[in-house]
Amino acid sequence: MSKITFLGAGSTVFAKNVLGDCMMTPSLQGFELALFDIDLERLKDSENMLNNLKLSTGSTCVVKAYTDRKEALRGAKYVVNAIQVGGYDPCTITDFEIPKKYGLRQTIADTIGIGGIFRNLRTIPVMLDFAKDIQEVCPDAWFLNYTNPMAVLTNAMNTYGGVKTVGLCHSVQGCVSHLFKNLEMDSTGVNWKIAGINHMAWLLEVTKDGVDLYPEIKRRAREKQKETHKDMVRYELMFRFGYYVTESSEHNAEYHPYFIKRNYPELIERFNIPLDEYPRRCVRQIDKWKTMREELVNNKNLEHKRSKEYASYMFDAMETNTPFKIGGNVMNTGLITNLPKEACVEVSCLVDADGVTPTYVGDLPPQLAALNRTNINTQLLTLEAAITGKKEHIYHAAMLDPHTAAELSIDDIVAMCDDLIEAHGNWLPKFV
Repeated sequence: MSKITFLGAGSTVFAKNVLGDCMMTPSLQGFELALFDIDLERLKDSENMLNNLKLSTGSTCVVKAYTDRKEALRGAKYVVNAIQVGGYDPCTITDFEIPKKYGLRQTIADTIGIGGIFRNLRTIPVMLDFAKDIQEVCPDAWFLNYTNPMAVLTNAMNTYGGVKTVGLCHSVQGCVSHLFKNLEMDSTGVNWKIAGINHMAWLLEVTKDGVDLYPEIKRRAREKQKETHKDMVRYELMFRFGYYVTESSEHNAEYHPYFIKRNYPELIERFNIPLDEYPRRCVRQIDKWKTMREELVNNKNLEHKRSKEYASYMFDAMETNTPFKIGGNVMNTGLITNLPKEACVEVSCLVDADGVTPTYVGDLPPQLAALNRTNINTQLLTLEAAITGKKEHIYHAAMLDPHTAAELSIDDIVAMCDDLIEAHGNWLPKFV
């Protein structure tokens, strides 16, 4: 029996989307859906939910929960990863509160920035443990990573884990439809090209019937920028650098040195930047789960409509050799020629029976490659810190982070990193 293993299966809503989609995919019928999570209560919830979904959909997939990770992985053909090491409490709280003492404010803190660096440092060792198990019990499996920080974790699994890994994010999927909806434009029949790095990929081309739509997009965006809305940072980046970025304004506000500045507090209001947004979301999700749990876990008539998540479509493409196009995070094997070869990049990929085949992009416009490199610098040094265990590379990563460097002195950056290392305690490996 072929097997799809879901690591972090206690993410019940996400497990419903990904594995519920698999249940509704003809080529995946009869597959074992293997669930693993270190939170046994949430693991049981997801098992119950999926068994209810199996009954209501009539799927022939077999749902099985495991408390032994290696057994969950044994013989898997595909592995989906959705873990969050350290969770909201204590680790996300720590990632926000200690930098705040130094005057460094964040919005999401899950990609780069000081929060992204430390999320990476506590997650990479766990991911490389996964890789050891995969090498032993399912070495040919495809590993689909949904966990942030996307670029560094996908890089770690490919470069140091020896596992066939592709990183999947929603920002490419939703980029054009989101932009066009906000500008009240019709996206029907629109062709587009996107490439860059995760959360900072660029809408390089957008046309309809051969006509470049960027002039109209920018005209409407300038009109809209006269009012307050949620896309203000992205529009400003587009006006200044020429292209629209895939990920949200709250994310991009902290990837650049221009928007969150103590000496210019008026920028927060001007660009409608939601400081401390991620902790608020976490609290809302925790509260929402209390009411959602009953309707998801114990609902014998649970329904599911196939979502837009890539996973089931990718599995189907590999099983049936029916090509499917995704935006994937993969190693830069000459794909984007003016970004480092050591970097993980986000480009269009073709999925079929041969697996995941990335497409060649060439040079990005020079200003976009330069912006990407500012984030890649921190990503690669964070990975260096994780692999070598050297504290100095944590400092390097933080000192080169655009937002952190724009706000703090070198002494404060080093002291803040030391405070974060101490506060995270056993959530981090030992650094020397």
